[in-house]
Amino acid sequence: MSLTEPNHRRLSGCLPDVDALKPRTTNPRSHSQKQIAQIANAIRRFGFTNPVLVDDANGIIAGHGRVEGAKAVGLDQVRRSVCLT
Repeated sequence: MSLTEPNHRRLSGCLPDVDALKPRTTNPRSHSQKQIAQIANAIRRFGFTNPVLVDDANGIIAGHGRVEGAKAVGLDQVRRSVCLT
């Protein structure tokens, strides 16, 4: 079975604009401003090391806090994000 068959999604790298990403309203996790600041400090210190998982409609599946941290740092794009296509 090939991952390129029409009924199968593939992972591919992309760099979506941070402002284009849409948080899920049903996201079960929330982050305090203190946590967002800690994430932003980690991004400044180590870079963007853990990708954000994004669907084909730019909806955030996982990584809401990282996206907020990236915005706090002033990143225009989320580095090393992964999109399902």
